[in-house]
Amino acid sequence: MALTESNMLPLGTPAPDFELPDVVSGQLIQLYEQSSKDAYLIMFICNHCPYVVHVMDELVNLTNEYLKKNIAIFAISSNDVSSYPQDGPDRMKELALLKNFSFPYLFDETQEIAKAYDAACTPDFYVFDRNKILKYRGRLDSSRPQSGVPLSGRDLRNALEAVLSDQPVDAEQFPSLGCNIKWKKN
Repeated sequence: MALTESNMLPLGTPAPDFELPDVVSGQLIQLYEQSSKDAYLIMFICNHCPYVVHVMDELVNLTNEYLKKNIAIFAISSNDVSSYPQDGPDRMKELALLKNFSFPYLFDETQEIAKAYDAACTPDFYVFDRNKILKYRGRLDSSRPQSGVPLSGRDLRNALEAVLSDQPVDAEQFPSLGCNIKWKKN
């Protein structure tokens, strides 16, 4: 595990489109087919990263809360499964069912989507407005494994609330911190 900060894609960037398989339903999900939402939350996560494991229950609580507010939410795993088989589709499906994910858990086998979002670590969060323009990128909150700081989802919640109320998102945004995405070797 290499501790990595998110790359902080520039605010104002249009959301890169994707069409990825949901490991639970088997359906292909395309971002730009999703319309009439007030916001879009895209999360890069994986099964094995201790930083993702640390935030998982808060992440499930937050997403359950915000799905009721006309937000589309997607989790994407982009890790190289030949080196990290625990992040493969079958294990992703097991985790999604175990944790009762209320959002699609998408598999980015080619890693093209992670590259399009300039994703660097797990977890990493992106909030887009109704026009799919980036308004927030970075961390869930300041809690980390063994930090003693309780999970709150404060940073991500504040960003979502601002976008939903058509208010500016706080310009001071902090990178996420977690495991590096496990890139395929060329």
